[in-house]
Amino acid sequence: MKKLATLLLFLISFSGFSQIINSVKWEYGSEKISETEYDLIFVAKIDLHWALYSQFVEEGGPLPTVFSFEPSSDLELIESVKELELNKVTQLDPVFEMVVSKYYDKAIFNQRIQVKSPEFSISGNIDFMTCDDTKCTYLPDNPFTFRYTTEAGFEIVGGTPMSNTEISENADQILYGMSVESISKALAKCSTQLTSLSQDIKASNNSLWKIFGLGFLGGLLALLTPCVFPMIPLTVSFFTKKGGDANQQSGVSKAILYGFFIVLVYLALSIPFHLLDSVNPDILNEISTNVWLNVIFFVIFIFFAFSFFGYYELTLPSSWTNSTSKGEGIGGILGVFFMALTLSIVSFSCTGPILGSLLAGSLSADGGAWQLTAGMAGFGVALGLPFALFAMFPNMLKALPKSGGWLNTTKVILGFLELALAFKFLSNADLVKHWGLLKIEVFLGIWILVFAGLGLYIFGKLKFPHDSPLKKLSFFRITSGVLVFAFVAYLGSGFRVNKETQTFTPLTLLSGLAPPVGYSFLYPNDCPNNFDCFKDLKEGVAYAQKVNKPILLDFTGYACVNCRKMEEHIWPKASIKSYFENDYVLISLYVDDKKELPEDQKLTVERLGGGTRVLENYGHKWAHFQTQFFQSNSQPYYVLLDSDGKQVLNEPVGYTPDEEDYNAFLDCGLEVFDSL
Repeated sequence: MKKLATLLLFLISFSGFSQIINSVKWEYGSEKISETEYDLIFVAKIDLHWALYSQFVEEGGPLPTVFSFEPSSDLELIESVKELELNKVTQLDPVFEMVVSKYYDKAIFNQRIQVKSPEFSISGNIDFMTCDDTKCTYLPDNPFTFRYTTEAGFEIVGGTPMSNTEISENADQILYGMSVESISKALAKCSTQLTSLSQDIKASNNSLWKIFGLGFLGGLLALLTPCVFPMIPLTVSFFTKKGGDANQQSGVSKAILYGFFIVLVYLALSIPFHLLDSVNPDILNEISTNVWLNVIFFVIFIFFAFSFFGYYELTLPSSWTNSTSKGEGIGGILGVFFMALTLSIVSFSCTGPILGSLLAGSLSADGGAWQLTAGMAGFGVALGLPFALFAMFPNMLKALPKSGGWLNTTKVILGFLELALAFKFLSNADLVKHWGLLKIEVFLGIWILVFAGLGLYIFGKLKFPHDSPLKKLSFFRITSGVLVFAFVAYLGSGFRVNKETQTFTPLTLLSGLAPPVGYSFLYPNDCPNNFDCFKDLKEGVAYAQKVNKPILLDFTGYACVNCRKMEEHIWPKASIKSYFENDYVLISLYVDDKKELPEDQKLTVERLGGGTRVLENYGHKWAHFQTQFFQSNSQPYYVLLDSDGKQVLNEPVGYTPDEEDYNAFLDCGLEVFDSL
């Protein structure tokens, strides 16, 4: 009480004999959370050397900042006014000789509102105290008024409105404790450092060619199915059966055109995904990590598998086939196009599951729609090329093997592969929702059973409805069976324990297909290789400041294939792991984490390319952080920051599978950090 009385006398004397001092300027704004909820934003801009006190101050100390709102039936206040930790300092105050919390430079406060009427006004007042090292001021009269309409939302009537940039910065401060403007680029570069651009281009090109190759392989497999293989000699004969050199030349031209149109049909299937990608660069990642879509993929792949086993037949509506067949009679180029379209439709029972695998795999990849296009191109080329080649060289038809039971065997083998891939998609859903159903032990066990079943089938120990009697085991069949059982043994080796990391040994061939080895019943760990890590940005930055170490910001995903490859096969290398253990603070941000955000973080934010989005879960939050702050939406993506998280040390990199390159990247970051 003595302190308070002294303070009051001080304030009275100050107001009586000095000029009025206002060291705080208030600005006001609003942030739309949903159709009925908004945040009212109050920003205090504080003069140099002055401090604004928190709302929460113990008795006997300075007067707290107080927000009051006039009662209204048009709205509901959700909880009380929240204050951000940005610029907040809790320490001994020399004026009051006690520990208090106060703000320097800028303070941000938010009050969440639920609107109940289409149009109304809300008024209130702020009273607060500010002090510097020698004096204090108390300003009790700071009224404000917001007007609300359904069309415009909240507008400032009484007070200084915030700019759109400041509103965006406020959302960033709430979510991340920093703004885009607060992060600066590196002051220096290292001679050994690869630029992220060169690596992204190299990785992108390699990835597209790899996807093209996988699509081509899928197309070759589709050729060796009962739906497509018998069509090759029939179609080629149709084009070249008429005598005469001119007619034969025309037939060859049409066969080549036929192959081209097959490629075109499959390329056209990827066009809608490019339109989606242009609307929202994150949408393919959203689709690929959507829990229920992955569960649907799981069910569909199981359905595809049993179709390949021969228990039922997949067909598109007969009306589609009839319509395209009528088009074949048009003649000329258009007739050839309809023939290619008819082949694509009637062969769907064999090509559909393979295309489904390609679609789902491309949606899970970083390149999104372009990788899907590359895969479809490879698939179409593999299907269309034989028709053109055999038309140009008809004598080659004699070298084709005759149709027979081996075609059905190919389908059944594909069925086992579809069955194995089905559990990959269920694993994606399990990881992002943290169900704990398909941990590494269960997943490996299921794959061992599936491929053991495939081995038994190849050796004739399992039979399916359309299998021909197996009279003897050919050399090719025996070799294939041995290779499959060797793969089963390889899967079993995944249960070996790595004593250094105290996890199961990651399998190179299954990186990204199987769950992370740390997702385990027997040897669980929260961070790759049992490194210390943080999964919250603010917590990680606070720790880095405490220990004065640079930050390795790891944008990753539970369903990210290349992320697992880096974590399981590059990070444990002797030249790399010491950086994680001794030099950097690892902050891993999962852009596909479906855990719901707290209500006060469910903000409407602006997209980098225009428009807005509502952040519903942690994945949205970290994906927005990556695109907004670093203009990238691919994973993995590695950013090195100083211990305050305010300066980028060198050029960020994406997927970097070369140990020397990644070592140079990490070493460069340390070199720049030490020079700051």
